[in-house]
Amino acid sequence: MRSALRLFAIAAIFLAASIAWLVLGGVMTSRSGSQSSELRNRVADLWGQPQTQSAPGLVFEWTSPRETVRTETINGVERQLKDYGLDLNKRDVSVASTRIDADLHLDQRLKGLAWYSLYDVGFRGAWSYVHARPESGQLRVSFRFPDAQGIYDAFSFTVDGHPQDLRPSGGVVEAVVPVAPGQRVDLAVAYKSRGLDAWRYLPDTGVASLKDFALHMTTDFGDIDFPSSTLSPSSRERSGAGWKLDWTFQQVVTGHGIGMSMPTRVQPGQLAAALSFSAPISLGFFFILLLVLGRLRGLDLHPVNFLFLGAAFFSFHLLFAYSVDHLHIAPAFALASATSVLLVVSYLRLVVSPRFAFVEAGGAQLVYLVGFSLAHFWEGFTGLAVTVLSILTLFLLMQLTGRVRWGTPVGAAAGQPGA
Repeated sequence: MRSALRLFAIAAIFLAASIAWLVLGGVMTSRSGSQSSELRNRVADLWGQPQTQSAPGLVFEWTSPRETVRTETINGVERQLKDYGLDLNKRDVSVASTRIDADLHLDQRLKGLAWYSLYDVGFRGAWSYVHARPESGQLRVSFRFPDAQGIYDAFSFTVDGHPQDLRPSGGVVEAVVPVAPGQRVDLAVAYKSRGLDAWRYLPDTGVASLKDFALHMTTDFGDIDFPSSTLSPSSRERSGAGWKLDWTFQQVVTGHGIGMSMPTRVQPGQLAAALSFSAPISLGFFFILLLVLGRLRGLDLHPVNFLFLGAAFFSFHLLFAYSVDHLHIAPAFALASATSVLLVVSYLRLVVSPRFAFVEAGGAQLVYLVGFSLAHFWEGFTGLAVTVLSILTLFLLMQLTGRVRWGTPVGAAAGQPGA
């Protein structure tokens, strides 16, 4: 009965610690969410929004003669009169070739409990248009900036090598060029800008026919990914720490664009919340192992001892949660781990023995607390880590207790072979 009461008290301590971790995880989730929404707007105001660069819009305008016949009655006599005028016609046309260079430089910044994937982009675009219609007229070229509120350094806009007078209106600059049948018009745009999270190039708002198309992209980061509804590169080649990527098409019809998602880092706030929510698993393994070792070695571990050990485990998550917005993740994790392990081994050194504290308890804490927490740094492997840890713990406990006679008093059954 006494053992049952002790187990009940330990279970109550475990339940109380689990509730505390759930509260801490909820607090970190709330802090992370509120900071992220507020700081993201500030970062975007300073650095810019995700950029989507569109191809220049081309509209061919020409006039055609108009003749209208009307009937008038003058002094009782009907007469047919002809009016002559000009109609303005407009037609969307497309480029004949495209050459794009985009150089992306990653610049990640930590604000509060969140990392933001910022980037600098050097953009150079060259397009050609061949006037295949029989009419002469004018070509209206409109170039839309990817972000109407963005910053564009060293911006240039040329038509047939001639710089255009820049008068942006609504995030668009325009040029009007006279064209004749068979004439070729070369357009070029270049600028340096910066954005957030992702960069895209959109050939058209809908399904577009890409003719003689080539886009060359360079990155200074190796973890590349492509946004949804974008095309994979035709070729890729490592270049130092980054990549050289090429999209080349002779003739393709597609509604997809081309883009690059910036690499993301482990978010401190989300990580702290995830560690808190999963902490009861590591503490449960640790308590079970201590109970088995206590049974095998006849140790008199009181529920109060388990209370202090649970508090030492909780100190890891509490210290990490409130230091990670002041330190980078690695030093904050190291500080929290060292503090928690020091609390446990220094306490059990007094309760049991130095060897038990540093070897059995310290080793178990490194595995179940530090090692289990490290698994959260590799997205997608946390569940696998829990599974492997559970199986290994089960194997260890089965090997340690294979010869225990659970019906005998504590200290009398350990190590006794079966009859």
